[in-house]
Amino acid sequence: MGELKLFNKWSYQGIEIKDPGIKPYINLRPVVIPKTYGRCSKHAFYKSKMNIVERLINKLMVPGHRGKKHLLSSGRCTGKTQTIINVVKEVFEKLEKQTKKNPIEVLVTAIGNAALTEEITSYQMGGIMVRKAVVTSPQRRVDAALNVIVQSAYRKSFGKKLSMADTLFNEILYAYQNDSSKSEAIKEKERIEREAAGSR
Repeated sequence: MGELKLFNKWSYQGIEIKDPGIKPYINLRPVVIPKTYGRCSKHAFYKSKMNIVERLINKLMVPGHRGKKHLLSSGRCTGKTQTIINVVKEVFEKLEKQTKKNPIEVLVTAIGNAALTEEITSYQMGGIMVRKAVVTSPQRRVDAALNVIVQSAYRKSFGKKLSMADTLFNEILYAYQNDSSKSEAIKEKERIEREAAGSR
């Protein structure tokens, strides 16, 4: 049996995760089609056993959901997984053409760059609410990075001429380059970490 490649195109071999904190939470187990049919949905922390590309695909199914407020509707985005897989394929092909590198490696590096290290939590002390900086858990770092990348791409394509594939390609590319002037994910990470630094 030959090597398993993502969509029979891209190899998982030799991909290095530079951030040691999130390394155990980014699964790069070789699969051809990243789909587990909900096997990990019943256990809260089993999502770390899910391939990272599948986690991106799952986020793309409901990209408008932002916290509990649902500021943007994802109603028009639900549908066949194959549609989302085709979007991800198109994004990966563009990434490979632009960067001349393995798009899985580009995605992993983008997630590492967009993963915040600390954030702010609020708790009540007496009659006042206190904001305090806390270290973000590794699994939440990966989740938050995927969330912001997908949500910012969705906002840029919603009601615009650009397609979701185009905006997602731009967001992953600029997050990979760590460009805060063009990447919403990097900009949001820096904003939250700046606030956390002021609340220490």
